[in-house]
Amino acid sequence: MVLIAQAVYVKRTTPRLPGAAGPTEGLVPGDGEPFRLAVLGESTVDGVGAAHHEEALTGCLARELARDGRSVRWQAVGRTGANARVTRTDLLPLVRPADLVVVALGVNDTIELRSAPAYRRDLLALVVELRRRLGPVRVVLAGVPPMSRFPALPRPLRDVLSARSTALDAAAAALARVPGVTHLPMDPALLDPAAFASDRFHPGPAGYARWAQTLADHIG
Repeated sequence: MVLIAQAVYVKRTTPRLPGAAGPTEGLVPGDGEPFRLAVLGESTVDGVGAAHHEEALTGCLARELARDGRSVRWQAVGRTGANARVTRTDLLPLVRPADLVVVALGVNDTIELRSAPAYRRDLLALVVELRRRLGPVRVVLAGVPPMSRFPALPRPLRDVLSARSTALDAAAAALARVPGVTHLPMDPALLDPAAFASDRFHPGPAGYARWAQTLADHIG
């Protein structure tokens, strides 16, 4: 009963921020044929917490991947509230041909209390469908954010969702055994209070920039 009451309270009191404005595709100019980046997933890909996609996850990641001077063409395909199943059925068909697809999911599946095996099946189905449509594209699964660090969540609700997000992230990590799939866990240190937007639930521009930098450091 306490958890239900807290969940209702959080839903009612958390500000509902819009997704990022502006184009969902862009080009970071540089040398050579553009490297094609697609980012697919939930509200962080929709850019909630940032004014424009250039300062949200996809735009920040594109700039980080272009820091060696190469050209990067990027596409953000996200929807606030999307879980892994909805992403596969509704959003994946919108992804253009890419050299790299970064998948950022897990928070909504955590909130929906999806089991780890079910989440792993959904992610695997998403990867299989991506490969069927785009060929042997490289896929990076961004780690499920550790929800123990979300300031908007009171205890004990935060503890319950933290345990579930940890379990779902472990399920995603298991898919790194699939050739061409990489799992990059999120460092909890990235989620300090300064990283969050005004809703204390989504990243702000500083949080997106730091997250993109750590992803790019491992993607290369």
